[in-house]
Amino acid sequence: MSLAQRRILLGVSGGIAAYKSCELVRRLRDLGAEVRVVMTENAAHFVSATTFQALSGQPVRSSLWDAEAEAAMGHIELARWAERIIIAPASADLIARLAHGMANDLLTTVCLASAAPLYVAPAMNQQMWAHPAVQANVDTLRQRGVHLLGPASGDQACGDIGSGRMLEPLELREAMVASFGVQELRGLKVVVSAGPTYEDIDPVRFIGNRSSGRMGFAVAEAAAQAGAEVTLVAGPVSIATPPGIARRIDVRSAAQMRDAVVTASAGADIYIAAAAVGDYRPAEVADHKLKKSDGAPLELRLTENPDILVTLAAQTVRPFLVGFAAETHDVERYAQDKLKRKGLDMIAANQVGGGLGFEAADNALTLYGPEGAIELPRASKTELARQLVAKVAERYRAVRG
Repeated sequence: MSLAQRRILLGVSGGIAAYKSCELVRRLRDLGAEVRVVMTENAAHFVSATTFQALSGQPVRSSLWDAEAEAAMGHIELARWAERIIIAPASADLIARLAHGMANDLLTTVCLASAAPLYVAPAMNQQMWAHPAVQANVDTLRQRGVHLLGPASGDQACGDIGSGRMLEPLELREAMVASFGVQELRGLKVVVSAGPTYEDIDPVRFIGNRSSGRMGFAVAEAAAQAGAEVTLVAGPVSIATPPGIARRIDVRSAAQMRDAVVTASAGADIYIAAAAVGDYRPAEVADHKLKKSDGAPLELRLTENPDILVTLAAQTVRPFLVGFAAETHDVERYAQDKLKRKGLDMIAANQVGGGLGFEAADNALTLYGPEGAIELPRASKTELARQLVAKVAERYRAVRG
């Protein structure tokens, strides 16, 4: 790995995780990067500018009102100098100000004035991270092409446990290296399915599942960042299209998803089946709302839905197939069975229920294929998706060149 002569601007906002940013500067410089640091006023309450100056070997900037620097339009100079901007830690306040296009301090002003790719590493209390306002701001940044790094899950300085920890310095350095490196999926066409499917009972009711679609959307975004031309087939979810997606197709039922995936996969190199497709649908759909009948039970007759992966696996010319297995128990046994029975190239298995998998901000996966099992430890779905896509690309190249 090398970052020789790469110009990286590190923004540091207020938060206890700012102490990790000191190590990040050192780790970036270990690989030859030139690092300049911009601190917010609040960041100085946690780490001194002197520390960052000693580690980076460069003066630290924190104010738009530095007369000497701004005499030469210093913020514009910084904005033009940077090849990458990474903000670590990024507080809830800073994320909000970035999302609303504010330029009320040096760091936000530089971000607006720079054409460099922007990477944001959130760090905050788990309840703050889960707040709808923060998530809305994060979604806004994603739509604008900002790269979110983390957060991770675990023990927090406040005593809570959950998602909101800043990624470790080495993880952030790897993201910077990857941002300059070869894109593993460049030139390939990838189809990703995400979210649940809904099967109508009548015009009012349906059968569905608890998939939020966030893992699948994160996979689609990671594939796009890896250089792929991505088609995203999405079930009924309320998630903005990630940046870099070539095409999004919205569907509702399993049959609609099958038709969309089969059509999109014609000529595709890889299909990643991250959607939670319903196994069954009502055999008959009422054309009017079904009414209660004096306490009598309502019986539904279900019929099996078409299997998308089996359909694709049976084709003479087929994409590299990656399945998902979300199980509540005996995860390995069911995943291995699905891998063989459906003729897949790889399968990503995870435990669901009890706060894992569906409706959770993070996840953990075990990948199964001919090379054996690969553990991807619990992390944010964004980080996990990046690791998954890297493994898929590695295996695809090994098999198909």
